[in-house]
Amino acid sequence: MLRWLRAGVVAMVAVTALLYQVVSTEAEQQMAAARSTDAAIEDIETAHEAARKADSALLKAFESEQVSLIGTGTAFANHTASVSTHITSAAEGNAAGERGQTQIQFVQGQLTTCLQLADTAVRDYARTGKQGMNAAREALTHRRELNPDTGLPIAGTGGLVASLSDLLTTEEKARAQQLDSLWLNPAYMYPLLVGPAAVMTLLVLATGHIVARHFRRYVSPLLLVALLATVSAGVTTAVFSAADAHQLVEHPLARDPLARHPLTLSLALASLATAAVLAHLSYGPRLAEYRFPRSGRS
Repeated sequence: MLRWLRAGVVAMVAVTALLYQVVSTEAEQQMAAARSTDAAIEDIETAHEAARKADSALLKAFESEQVSLIGTGTAFANHTASVSTHITSAAEGNAAGERGQTQIQFVQGQLTTCLQLADTAVRDYARTGKQGMNAAREALTHRRELNPDTGLPIAGTGGLVASLSDLLTTEEKARAQQLDSLWLNPAYMYPLLVGPAAVMTLLVLATGHIVARHFRRYVSPLLLVALLATVSAGVTTAVFSAADAHQLVEHPLARDPLARHPLTLSLALASLATAAVLAHLSYGPRLAEYRFPRSGRS
């Protein structure tokens, strides 16, 4: 019986180490993906603001009535370049899959159209006046069409600014799905990480009962130390993982995950390796008494 208990205790230490690796790795990957999406969302927000500023700059350039000389102006060029740069950067952190990629390409196409219309308006200014500017501004700021049945805006039917808002909504939904991952859910992580330690506690209690009843001894201190190390590793990892998940929501770009930090990883695995060795050694004396009973024992 003690051999089975020893095998069970050592197995629970090994399972704790395995789950630590799996949970911390999966959580780190989810957090890295969410942080990448956060960066993409920031890029889209910046592009959205730049598109609005580009519209204001275009209007100011045409109102100066010197368009034939200065063109659309430096401010318009800078703001549209900012839109292009940040949308390209956002594409690297796209979390919405094919839908997000399609919307990003659509936005890039709209930006190209805006620039072409603005250039055409400048070339034809002497003939069309501000008419061409209005077309370029419509491509920038045109409102979405409304659904006749619901009265709600239809995504993808507005100008560049509206399309950037649609893209922002899409990426925010994708980020919310990333944060809903089981690997970032404390209600899932705590039982998974602490469960093996709880089973190990039961096995240690069973060992203590057998040792006290059949050998009139107390359970080995080595086994208690092994249990404490395993419980500590499981609980600490669960706490760190929960803290990392919370930190991701509150301050997504603040710091690296605690649970997967090199120092945490080294200490946890060293502690569990030591626990496995101590658990194995703790059963040695009692198993020896099974093989070589003390004199006087029946």
